[in-house]
Amino acid sequence: MPQKVKLTQNAVKVLQKRYLKRDNNAIPIETPEDMFYRVASYLAQADKEYGASCDDIKQITNEFYEAITNLYFIPNSPTLMNAGRELGQLAACFVLPIEDSLEGIFETIKNTALIHKSGGGTGFSFSRLRPKNDVVRSTMGVSSGPISFMEVFNAATEAVKQGGTRRGANMGILRVDHPDILDFINCKSDSSKLNNFNISVAITDEFMRAVKEGRDYELIHPNTKKAVRKIDARKVFNLIVEGAWKNGEPGVIFIDTINKYNPTPQIGEIESTNPCGEVPLLPYEACNLGSINLGLMLEERENKLQIDWNLLEKTTKTAIHFLDNVITINNYPLPEIKEMVQNNRKIGLGVMGWADLLMKLEIPYNSKEAITLASQVMEFIDYHSKVKSVELAKKRGKFKNFENSVYSIGDWLTKKHTGKSAGIVTDDMYKELDKEIKINGIRNATTTCIAPTGTISIIAGASGGIEPLFGLVFIRNIMDNTILMEVNPIFESYAKKHGFYSEELMKKISQDGTLAHCDNVPEKAKKIFVCAHDISPYWHVKMQAAFQAHTDNAVSKTINFEENATQKDVLDAYILAYQNNLKGITVYRNNSRSLQPMNLSKKEPEKTEKKCPECGAVLGYGEGCYICQNCGYSGCS
Repeated sequence: MPQKVKLTQNAVKVLQKRYLKRDNNAIPIETPEDMFYRVASYLAQADKEYGASCDDIKQITNEFYEAITNLYFIPNSPTLMNAGRELGQLAACFVLPIEDSLEGIFETIKNTALIHKSGGGTGFSFSRLRPKNDVVRSTMGVSSGPISFMEVFNAATEAVKQGGTRRGANMGILRVDHPDILDFINCKSDSSKLNNFNISVAITDEFMRAVKEGRDYELIHPNTKKAVRKIDARKVFNLIVEGAWKNGEPGVIFIDTINKYNPTPQIGEIESTNPCGEVPLLPYEACNLGSINLGLMLEERENKLQIDWNLLEKTTKTAIHFLDNVITINNYPLPEIKEMVQNNRKIGLGVMGWADLLMKLEIPYNSKEAITLASQVMEFIDYHSKVKSVELAKKRGKFKNFENSVYSIGDWLTKKHTGKSAGIVTDDMYKELDKEIKINGIRNATTTCIAPTGTISIIAGASGGIEPLFGLVFIRNIMDNTILMEVNPIFESYAKKHGFYSEELMKKISQDGTLAHCDNVPEKAKKIFVCAHDISPYWHVKMQAAFQAHTDNAVSKTINFEENATQKDVLDAYILAYQNNLKGITVYRNNSRSLQPMNLSKKEPEKTEKKCPECGAVLGYGEGCYICQNCGYSGCS
């Protein structure tokens, strides 16, 4: 193998706990280098199907291996876990249809279990199911409605638990015009129910117009397509906002905006997303994801750090090659999924380490400069991902549903990006690319999305997705009750360089993770090293919008609120998200859940045991920012 990988202690722990091959005694029998080489060499084999020689395969293996071991690009967890192993299921998540029949519902439950067993997550729209108390003609009984069947799916997920590698995850979606929408909005108000589901309301443009105009809108029977009654749109919107304010759910997806950018509208309408909301998919589609570590896409020129655009272009093209190979070589859990995925070949290249990059460049997250750079970076990645996809189409052929896609029109990318250029990629460059696509087609119906990158960002030693840091200093609680502090290395380096680093200051920061309340810290440092709760919801939404403008699929992002935020604050964020053309929004108000993964609080420490939300290991007691000694998970709790 060409090189050794440099991993943090947390990354090694995560890999040992969940990713490396093990013997019958659960002892790891491969090193991280072995694992990365297993993944790279297995994915390179897909090129054989397109005429690659043995020498070509070696070169491609090295290219993939170097990208991964340099931590420039990391594929999604199932690919790391399963590539080159017996299971061979490499996709992160799937959307399955739920038909309005008992047979159809339980067929989907069976398929869900198979997917969870293979390490994937699932998204569903329950909008096709008839409302509760509706007459079932075959039995003359009455329907129990979508919520009751969500509970059955939840129980099935609990039973499978994905073989101990990852927790089962589901997304449940209901259209805002479904007759049972009020029950759906409140279905997770009890924190003990539907714990294996995220839920989101599919909001339509008509609903948003009704909210704006202060009028009623129609609830539509999913079978007859006829209105069953009217209801006050603002009342429903306020209930959605209230639920999100109370505990973060339901989230919202703007379903008409999603379908406006559906690349294959003639194949079907998008009804649902994957569990974290970043990939809207047709029934039986899967998401094959990976992320570029932006914090490493830098070079020093004239004693100043700048983005290394050449490295970013090279990494983007390597990643697109890799992800298209995933589709070719994947072992799909269902034949329907295999057919749909190979017909559309959707992939999702995203980013992590965005906060790292901004801190290294000394740019505040909540600034116009950061928003402009976000747009430039994502536009650059999106453009070069399409260039590579066209290059692959020349060698391998365009995706099978190309003629039934928006790309067949001939100027899709030009229309999509006109007026949105951030200056690195011009409208003329997209026009030329559209001409290439008209001649040669494109390999992948989508190429980009922004995932949350939970564990792969730990592996890469990077900040998650496009999120700001949650805390600058964490506490490591060793088993003999020794307390160690772990300081963000970018912040630590800056603090030492500028002469304000001290152990006392680090301890103070660890209490709530942020510099906001620390004296004797330069104001410039406070602006550069802002954390999630230092940033207003406005800037969270604007950052998501900057990335969304140049992303095919959607963007996973949490809009953080302080504990004292009002329901009006949440409502304003929802309106801002819709006005900024987001495909969805997830909000979270600090301390609104009793068992949240990350928590900032100024209350007196409670003598209650804190457990890791990833593996369940004891973190310690009271408040503070912790790193799990068992699996490497970090958070403030």
